[in-house]
Amino acid sequence: MSDSAPRSIHDLGPAALRQELLADGVAGAHAKPFWRALYREPEAADLAAAGFPGPLRRWVESNVGPGKRFYPDAPEVADESVSSDGLTRKFLLRLRDGEMIETVLMRYDGRLTACVSTQAGCAMGCVFCATGQMGFRRHLRPGEIIAQVLLARRVFRRVFPNQRLRNLVLMGMGEPLHNYDAVMAALDTVSDTAGIGIGPSKISISTVGVVPGILRLATEPKPYRLAVSLHGATQSERHALVPVAGKWTLSELMDACRHYGASTGRRIFFEWTLVAGRNDSAETAERLVELLRGIDAHVNLIPLNPTHGFAGAASRAGFAFQQVLRAAGIPATLRQRRGIDVAAGCGQLRQRAVGG
Repeated sequence: MSDSAPRSIHDLGPAALRQELLADGVAGAHAKPFWRALYREPEAADLAAAGFPGPLRRWVESNVGPGKRFYPDAPEVADESVSSDGLTRKFLLRLRDGEMIETVLMRYDGRLTACVSTQAGCAMGCVFCATGQMGFRRHLRPGEIIAQVLLARRVFRRVFPNQRLRNLVLMGMGEPLHNYDAVMAALDTVSDTAGIGIGPSKISISTVGVVPGILRLATEPKPYRLAVSLHGATQSERHALVPVAGKWTLSELMDACRHYGASTGRRIFFEWTLVAGRNDSAETAERLVELLRGIDAHVNLIPLNPTHGFAGAASRAGFAFQQVLRAAGIPATLRQRRGIDVAAGCGQLRQRAVGG
C-alpha cells in the first residue's frame, strides 16, 4: 500500500482504474464490475457489499474508504433549498477541504437537468455575477465534478422516480474552460455509456469567452454543446460587464467561435444575461444581430437573478430584445427566471451562507 495522500476513486478513468488493480495483482477484468458499481449502481453505499468476486472485494475492502488509499467523492450537503414550485433545487456542498460549491437541479417541460460547478469561486470577475464577486478559490478535481452529477441523479430518482437525468450544463460556479483538463476527464466518465451515460449532445459547456479553450474544444471528438456567455455586442459594452474581455477581445472571441463552427459543424449557443439598463435595449439587440451574422447561432436570453448593484431586465424589455433577433432570423429563447426564491443564481447561495 502506498504512503502517499489518499486519492479520490472518482478521479480515475477506466484505464487508470484497471492499472491500479493490475498493479496490485488483481485481474484487469475486475475493473468493469467495479466501474459499474461506481457509476451504474450509485445507491450502493457499501462497495464491498456489491456482490464482487473475492479478489475485487478484498481489494476494495483494503483500499477504498476512510483512511485508505482511495475515497469516494461525496461532498457534504451544507444547505438545500427548494423553490416554491418544487421544480428547482439548489444544493450548497462542502468539499473535503471546507470549500463550498453549488449544484442546481431543474425540471423544464419534463426534462431533468443538473447544473454543476467546475471551480470553487471564479477568476473571470463578471461584475454582475455573485461567483465572480467572490473571486477564485481553486479548481475542482474530476471526481468533485462527477460527484455533483451522482448527487443529482440520486435526488432526481427520489423526487421524479419515473424520469432520468438526461441533461447536464456546466454553468455553475467557475469557468469550465479555465479548468479544461479536469472538466474533460470528468465528462469522459459522465458521457461513458458504461459510466453515468449522459449523451455528449446533452452536455453543455458554458464559457465566458476563454479563447484558447474554445479552440481546444473544437478538436474534441465528442459533440458537447458550446455555450458562450456574450453579454455585450461591442468591445466596450462587453468589457464593462465581463473583465476577461480585456484579455481576449470581442473580435478574438468571435473569430474563435467562427473557427469552432467551421471545424465542428455544430451550432453555438450564445448566453445573454439581461441586465437592466446595461444590455437590454432594442438597439443593443440590433448590434448583436450584426455581430452574429454568418454564425450558426442560437441566443438564450436569461433574466438576471439580482446580485449586488445589478437588477434583471423587465420582461417586456426581454421580449422586445427577443423579437429583434427573431425578425433577423436568429433563433432566440427567452428563459423563464428560475429559482429566484432559493438564490439559484450562480454563487448566490454560497454568498448568502458565508457572507462574501
